[in-house]
Amino acid sequence: MGGRASLWAVLTFLEAVKRVLVGRPFANDRLRNRSLSKRFAMPVFSTSALSSVAYAPDEILLTLALAGVAAVAISPWVGLAVIAVLLVVVASYRQAVHAYPSGGGDYEIAKRNIGPRAGATVASALMIDYLLTVAVSVSAAAQYAVSLAPGLADVRVLLAVLGVLVLVLLNLRGVTRGVRARAVVTYAFLTGVLALCVTGIVQELSGTLAQAPSAGFEVLPDAALDSGLVGLAGALLILRAFSAGAVALTGLEGPGANVPRFRAPRSRNAATTLLVLGVVSSMMLAGVIHLARTTGVHVVQDPAAQLLIDGSPVAADYLQAPVLSQLASTIFTAGSPAFSAVVAVTALILMLAGHAAFNAFPVLASILAGDGYLPRQLSTRGDRLTFSNGIIALGLGAMVLILLFRADVTALVQLYIVGVFVSFTGGQLGLIRHWNRVLRSTVGKQDRWRIHKSRAINSLGFGLTAAVLVVILVTRFEYGAWITVLAMALLFVVMRSIKKHYDAVADELAIDDVVRLRALPSRVHAVILVSHVRKPVLRALAFARAPRPPRLAAGTGGVDAEHPRRTLADWEKYEIPVPITVLASPYRDTVTPILEYVGTVRRDAPRDLIVVYIPEYVVGKWWEQLVHNQTALRIKARLHFVPGVMVASVPWQLASSDAARIYQDMK
Repeated sequence: MGGRASLWAVLTFLEAVKRVLVGRPFANDRLRNRSLSKRFAMPVFSTSALSSVAYAPDEILLTLALAGVAAVAISPWVGLAVIAVLLVVVASYRQAVHAYPSGGGDYEIAKRNIGPRAGATVASALMIDYLLTVAVSVSAAAQYAVSLAPGLADVRVLLAVLGVLVLVLLNLRGVTRGVRARAVVTYAFLTGVLALCVTGIVQELSGTLAQAPSAGFEVLPDAALDSGLVGLAGALLILRAFSAGAVALTGLEGPGANVPRFRAPRSRNAATTLLVLGVVSSMMLAGVIHLARTTGVHVVQDPAAQLLIDGSPVAADYLQAPVLSQLASTIFTAGSPAFSAVVAVTALILMLAGHAAFNAFPVLASILAGDGYLPRQLSTRGDRLTFSNGIIALGLGAMVLILLFRADVTALVQLYIVGVFVSFTGGQLGLIRHWNRVLRSTVGKQDRWRIHKSRAINSLGFGLTAAVLVVILVTRFEYGAWITVLAMALLFVVMRSIKKHYDAVADELAIDDVVRLRALPSRVHAVILVSHVRKPVLRALAFARAPRPPRLAAGTGGVDAEHPRRTLADWEKYEIPVPITVLASPYRDTVTPILEYVGTVRRDAPRDLIVVYIPEYVVGKWWEQLVHNQTALRIKARLHFVPGVMVASVPWQLASSDAARIYQDMK
């Protein structure tokens, strides 16, 4: 009794911990979506795009810094090129919300208009994109936390991992009522960054704008670029900086993929949200890059190798703060409440960007599972009506990436931008085909003009995103983009294989001969496997005799001659009215004789059904499963391959299973 009580206590404790962390189960009637107004939709669906201003300028500046300080001077022009592409993509997605008011995103658009292969390609890119969104956003949040509290520098990677764990728990709990909190953080971030930009520009115009703390550093150019931005190497570096800055476009698809979540008129509200998102993101990106250039902010890939102060390398413990943090310390002064507020809300919105990916990834995975591209388990909801399996998979993947890349935002960004533009390009091509199809059935002059305009915008979007994708692959492939390409290819192959398997199983299981499948077996033979004459065997005999089969037999064997003799003696002792056969095992194999015996019965009556009853123990401790039921498992595994044979497990609950049963009743 003591063992059962202790096990019950452990299981009760584990269940209590689960309920504290995850919460009590929700009923299905809690599953409903609330329509969101524009002011709340933007914080929910646009945090990934808005938060990219926290690291996109850094990527432009540190890439250009490879050619020295002089090369950083063109950062505003690189930023303008990124903004131009951003606005075109926003305009393209505004057409998508009218073409597909039911939402669905790039996957649905590509699947419907280009085909299943294109849909699977875009889906693989989106899944990698969401995975990297979590890794990049949480790693960047940890970076800002360190700039606010430098003492955390040594545990930055741990902070990022803990951040992912927090997001996993929040999403497993099904946190859906935090819309107002997300709105507060998002608008606080927008207010902080715009206030930073406006204050900085006012100080610049009044001549009071100070220089950043890193402005006095000397930047050593890369050996291959010591002559600056000249020749092919210089041109490639500019393109590389542009492709790095293109990470600012991540998350732009959010409002377009969630049109049904908007308040009516849904398409118009989603389009307006996209427009506001594009304008605000462009303003913030332009302002941050301009002020970084004006204040002399320096960020580099390797401070120890690239930064000099008074002709000597920077100290080994030098902490390179992100661009926004450096600007806040310059414009608002380091340590001031305004500085702390800007850095804190930046870290928070980066966490919200990761949270948004935890909302999007499981939903996409469930859609793909429903379409047969992923295991069906990803389409089922957990206790709190969330797609728990997808949430856990995303969290584990993000933590692995963070640990592998040591929460290095720059290294992770190299992987990030490939999937983003693959999905952009696939979605735009799908929209072009959509407009071509609609145009063929449209006769009104005004309607045709509107369709021509939408198609032209999406054609421009397709051309630009495809060109940017080529630039990314050319300039970033050797720096990590190849990893994303490989991961996408592997995921595509896995998804297609799963789809092929599900389709093959569906074809195999389709009813093609109703009469034959409805035909009943001529007779049912019952066979009981006997190891020892104990209570479980007597229960199996009772179960087997209950339907009164025309033939009932028992079989026993063993690796030595003594064991069958004891079994036969007990059989006679208890006067069991069922014939028993000793299955010889000259090679000490207990499974093969049973298969041969069943095969003999099967050959004698090929149209009959054979039911093999196997007594099994129900145990309560994990280690008990290792010492019981192993032979039964092997026999069942082999019998499942024999046609015309059904295996019936007869459970016998050992005393240790009581605690486990109570635990199951509690769930």
